[in-house]
Amino acid sequence: MSFSTYCAKALLNSLFGKTSDFGALAVAPTIYVALSSTAPAEDGTGVTEPSTGSYARVATAAVDWAAATTADPSVVANANAVTFPTATADWLAGANLTHFALYDAATLGNMIGAGALTVAKPVLNGDPAEFAAGALTISLD
Repeated sequence: MSFSTYCAKALLNSLFGKTSDFGALAVAPTIYVALSSTAPAEDGTGVTEPSTGSYARVATAAVDWAAATTADPSVVANANAVTFPTATADWLAGANLTHFALYDAATLGNMIGAGALTVAKPVLNGDPAEFAAGALTISLD
């Protein structure tokens, strides 16, 4: 996953003393996991999220993410499964979902970062969509 322009700017400004905190990232925010059928750009554009069939971004809290370790200090992963609502219709007319994105809001908001899915897959009516614990990895790159 690559961090978005928004997140990179907040991290660097804090690191180099330009701000006293991470702005909207000052306290562990609720991070929302989204799905997209297109590759998001670092500026947060280019995301094509489903909008029907009970699709909703999934809210996560700090407890849902494992901490970076001394063995791998630049990587964190989801500690718990991230489970989307069961589809009540084909998401994006059955198009393959190819990417995930992390946001600071349930709708709209700022994209924190995004990455490609290992396996592109459509979510059809009645399908569950879930990332198992450890399946979403976020790295500083």
